[in-house]
Amino acid sequence: MVATAKPVIVVGVEDSEQSSYALEWTLDHFFVASAPNPPFNLIIVHSKPTPASSMGFIVSGADILSHVDADLKNIANGVVERAKELCVSKSVNDATIEIVEGDARNVLCDAVERHHATILAVGSHSHGAVKRAVLGSVSDYVTHHAHCTVVVVKKPKGKH
Repeated sequence: MVATAKPVIVVGVEDSEQSSYALEWTLDHFFVASAPNPPFNLIIVHSKPTPASSMGFIVSGADILSHVDADLKNIANGVVERAKELCVSKSVNDATIEIVEGDARNVLCDAVERHHATILAVGSHSHGAVKRAVLGSVSDYVTHHAHCTVVVVKKPKGKH
């Protein structure tokens, strides 16, 4: 008998409460009840911005960029550590965690393609229309461009 690969769920994580809630929601709805043998493989992806893109203005000098990059790496490591801790607390011990440099919208869509994901889960920040238009919405982008089912997890008001 040929073993078939489990379908893949990709969860996009960042340094936010909404992101942590989206990961927790995904674990609770797709992994906890079936632990230790869940029906999905879990890939957690954090997109680390490039130093230049995170500064919002043009700077010269490698010294400033190297400090910004060090801060971004520290943030990424913290995000990944919290994701690991949440998974372990829910008895999900075999998640794959990736840190990929780039814009979150592209990083998540690329991860869906690379891992042949069935589902992509992301958190919702609930920005207003103006802020969403200026900043761009990762969840809006991936719902239109990711080639899989996208779940946008919105934290209930009572849980803020």
